[in-house]
Amino acid sequence: MKKIAASIAISALAATGAEAQEPRRERVAPAAVYEVAPGLGHFTDDVLFGEVWKRGELPPRDRSLITVAALVSTGKAAQIGSHVARALDNGVKPEEIGELITQLAFYSGWPNAISAVGEAKEVFDARGIGAVANSHAARIELDAAAEAARVGTVNSAVGPTSPILAELTNRVLFGDLWRRPDLSPRDRSLVTIAALIAVGQPEQLPFHANRAMDNGLTQAETAEIPAHLGFYAGWPRAMSAIPVLEKVFASRREEQR
Repeated sequence: MKKIAASIAISALAATGAEAQEPRRERVAPAAVYEVAPGLGHFTDDVLFGEVWKRGELPPRDRSLITVAALVSTGKAAQIGSHVARALDNGVKPEEIGELITQLAFYSGWPNAISAVGEAKEVFDARGIGAVANSHAARIELDAAAEAARVGTVNSAVGPTSPILAELTNRVLFGDLWRRPDLSPRDRSLVTIAALIAVGQPEQLPFHANRAMDNGLTQAETAEIPAHLGFYAGWPRAMSAIPVLEKVFASRREEQR
């Protein structure tokens, strides 16, 4: 019996030593999640933050931009503050967060954007971040041929029914917003795609997915967006984006032949 007891004690010590050598995984889910929905706690810590956020297809900075875009566009104000803080930690600049919100005012509505401002302001204040100013960099020059084609499409498809919407689209949305240097064209496309997927507007994706890849987003990076958003906007919206993106990818592969 003494030998058995000694063996058990040695095994316990060995197990304790092995556990001590294993890196302790960061727990992101609040304690209340484990108390109410332990399965959700597991998926939050082990899969979402333990796996998805660590995938190399998109760097943490891009994942923060995508996540904040999804939360802003779907009006999930209670979650915005913690992810704005994470975005800052991941290298997103305060002015880029402000411009992300500005961009999404046009793609998900002013109420969502104004609500997001309040949440971001609390984080900025807590970190001693002062007022954000507009960039003094030169305005971004859009491709002239692509813009001419876009203007023609808007005028013919939208103009006859709503001339003011066509005029605002050309003059304000693309003539002003998309030319602002406060957010790079690639990042502007990234957050716009994320918002469209999050709010369930896959029919708007072909134009913006093509624009995103023209702006420097790779196919692999574009394909990773719905995978990340499955956790923030739900699997149905992520899955609805896939056939649309595949058609865009196939069309671009054909053009490159």
